[in-house]
Amino acid sequence: MTSPNNLHVPQARAILAAGKHVVCEKPLAMTAAESAGLVADAAASGLVNAVNFNIRFYPLHQHVREVIAAGELGEIRLVTGRYFQDWLLHDTDWNWRLEPDKGGALRAIGDIGSHWLDLTSFLTGQPIVSVMADLSTFITTRREPTGPVETFSTERSAETVDRSMGTEDAGMVLLRFANGARGSMAVSQISPGRKNSLQWEIDGSDAAAAWDSETPEQLWLGHRDRPNEILLRNPALMGAAGRAAAALPGGHVEGFGDTFGALFRAIYADVLTGRPNPDPPYATFAAGHDEMLVNDAIALSAQEGRWVDVDRTTSTASPAGFSSPAGERGDRTPVTEAAR
Repeated sequence: MTSPNNLHVPQARAILAAGKHVVCEKPLAMTAAESAGLVADAAASGLVNAVNFNIRFYPLHQHVREVIAAGELGEIRLVTGRYFQDWLLHDTDWNWRLEPDKGGALRAIGDIGSHWLDLTSFLTGQPIVSVMADLSTFITTRREPTGPVETFSTERSAETVDRSMGTEDAGMVLLRFANGARGSMAVSQISPGRKNSLQWEIDGSDAAAAWDSETPEQLWLGHRDRPNEILLRNPALMGAAGRAAAALPGGHVEGFGDTFGALFRAIYADVLTGRPNPDPPYATFAAGHDEMLVNDAIALSAQEGRWVDVDRTTSTASPAGFSSPAGERGDRTPVTEAAR
């Protein structure tokens, strides 16, 4: 099924109560209090649970996570990048995500920034511990069509109603990670010409790595004392996790759509065992909840103009926010998707 963000919690809770494994679109909930409840429900059920942070499943991302964990970049120091789109550039662009009661209090951060934040924590193995955010609403009034709306449509409705905007078009966030690394993220849904541009660079004490969603088959590796490298996605040249996420041999392009197949292959592998994986490559409800906690800190930081620590003192997520070990369940029930 497809649904706005405000329906994720009741749908996911109903699916768990029916004894079915569940994949939920991000964000997991509208508030961290709601997502904490879902984490508890999922842990009590013993069912496989996941949040659709599909960008983790570009094969090179799975490979980089292993490279960093093996220490090949050295100590991680800087994590920088952006996620830019242009589909809300005009004041006539409209979507339910613009409505806080359906999309949530954060828009650009919650919708696409959450992907970048989850991804970089996943790659580095480091949770975000504090943030300094500056959020901006450049288009303060938008014209909502009175009729049906198609997302990403270029058509303009002749009949509109003016609506005041309270959610952000763009944002800049400074980050501190648990190991002391520093980071920065820029997010925008109003950058002309950028359809879906996600970039990151991770700088370590020995080497660096960088990736661009518009050239997803290439991983840049930077060095001080020898030539830099470009690693092309090739199962024969990647680690075990990268090979598992790749569906095609090297030279056969895999893109955004293929990440969903890789994500669901990993989820169904755990469904077949009948129990959650204690260290899955996909985001669990606990990871989705952890991202909600980061978003709460970003919202508070932007409101108060100061550094804010991510409050995990009452969190049910694991320290890294990646997995939620739960009890075992012997039955093999279907997986149901509660989607965006």
